[in-house]
Amino acid sequence: MRAKRRVGLSAKIRGRLDRHRANLRSRTYATTAVNPPTAPRSDHVVTAVDGARLRVHSYGPADATAIVLVHGWTCAIEYWNAQINAFAGEYRVIAYDQRGHGQSEVGTAALTMDLLADDLVAVLDATLSPRERAVLVGHSLGGMTLQAWAGRYPEQVATRAHAVLLTNTAADRLVAETTVVPFFNRPLAFLRGRAIPLPFFIGRLGLGTPIFFPPLAPVRWLFARQIMSLAARRDLVDHSMAIVRSCRAWVRARFGFVLADMNLGDAAKNLVVPTTILSGSADDMTPPVHSERIAAMLAETGALVRHEVLATGHLGNIEMYERFNEELARVLDAVAATEEPVKAVG
Repeated sequence: MRAKRRVGLSAKIRGRLDRHRANLRSRTYATTAVNPPTAPRSDHVVTAVDGARLRVHSYGPADATAIVLVHGWTCAIEYWNAQINAFAGEYRVIAYDQRGHGQSEVGTAALTMDLLADDLVAVLDATLSPRERAVLVGHSLGGMTLQAWAGRYPEQVATRAHAVLLTNTAADRLVAETTVVPFFNRPLAFLRGRAIPLPFFIGRLGLGTPIFFPPLAPVRWLFARQIMSLAARRDLVDHSMAIVRSCRAWVRARFGFVLADMNLGDAAKNLVVPTTILSGSADDMTPPVHSERIAAMLAETGALVRHEVLATGHLGNIEMYERFNEELARVLDAVAATEEPVKAVG
């Protein structure tokens, strides 16, 4: 009887926590651009290769040119509200929760970048018609997912993507080049390249720690300072922090280890469609040096359209959403000017 009560109590607690996380993602703010979208929406449940169910939303006209948004570490579909609200009137905007995030299941397979690439394939197959292409947009882990997809499925890039927009992302060396903790990198820099890479182990442990973000003023200030920038508007910081807080701490930790060990090599070279890169001058998570390396790879293959550094922290498409949306609009205009997109079926 006691065991049954404990199980029941655990289920109740889980249910309350799930509702709390959903409420964090559905809050409203003075900046209406980041509020929950009001555009017509279709909901999909996509099954990944290991049976995990992924939450997928499609906003806007079903027969319009598609945009696929792939969010980053500790985020969810609602991270893209400012883009969904801006583009869902004219375009079909598809966004999904990466496994373990939002309302997507974490699944049973070992977490790897290849698995996230497989998830993207499942989403594209479920939401696009066989000959349909989309503009693919990836932030942080989402941009890494797009690179992993291009490396794992290079034959799909030209048949599934009109163009790609990568923002605040990297291909490797996240621990080696992060500046999130300024006092960490500099004093221990002398150990780099030694037999015992202490900074790497400390940084890896930091990414893999189940950190909580209580709604306290000092925590909010640190979040603004290290994840965004102190120039970010207060309600945009609140919105961003609410999204991050909605991620379960143990999920954050498991994906943190994936990020610490990530090395995508030159997978970006397989992004053979027009590709734009944005980075943030105050981005401590993925400093601009990461984007510069990706840009160099794309310039070598001729796929680079432009690389611009915005005056933002890591969450550039929220902190300067107007400027980000301008860049995405430019990408979409270029697609429309060069070819007639294949429309979705039904």
